[in-house]
Amino acid sequence: MIQKVSKQTISNVENPQNSFLRKIYRVDTSLLTAYCLLLTVLFSCGKKADNQDFVPKPKGYNRIDLPKNNYQSMTENHPFSFQYSTQAILKPDTVRWAEPHWMYVYYPAYKAMIQLTYKSLNGDKNKLAKLIDDAHKLAAKHHQKAYSIQDLVMKTPSGKTAMLMELEGEVPTYLQFYTTDSTKHYLRGALYFNTALKSDSLAPVIEYLKKDVIQLLYTLQWKK
Repeated sequence: MIQKVSKQTISNVENPQNSFLRKIYRVDTSLLTAYCLLLTVLFSCGKKADNQDFVPKPKGYNRIDLPKNNYQSMTENHPFSFQYSTQAILKPDTVRWAEPHWMYVYYPAYKAMIQLTYKSLNGDKNKLAKLIDDAHKLAAKHHQKAYSIQDLVMKTPSGKTAMLMELEGEVPTYLQFYTTDSTKHYLRGALYFNTALKSDSLAPVIEYLKKDVIQLLYTLQWKK
């Protein structure tokens, strides 16, 4: 009986070396667990920070400084006269099919131009009707790219009537117009840009040049 008890007691007595190893194992396990948790937290925070830091930047456009609209009177010899911007120069139209008195009001700073085409009517009503029809057809041919075309009838202070056609969208011309005295003179104009900039970035310049077109029409005088 004493032997059994003694034997049982001996078997229950833990080896000091095994106890020490188990303590080390428990400590190592705890450290490993804590290390894994720390990595998880750091990774989550880093990912969240990356997502917060990444903000898509809006598409930028070139800054365009626009001066005050100032005007000068044309001195060239044509069947008409008008005021045009001091930021522009008058240049003859040099296309192969150009007719007398066709010209450009050219804006070097904006790579823009108002193309002017003049026709003498000599009382020909059929010729006038065709010219007006052609003007509307030229504007309408851009309807596939234009998402808006507005026809505006404008009365000038001198009593002249002008048709203004505004186009919106990625089109080659954003503004077209024509005016006539119905018997002798007909003048058509179109605003063009020689640039790769999109229409939304050109919007301030288009509005700026629209004022010049209105000034041209307001001050237009036919010569007899």
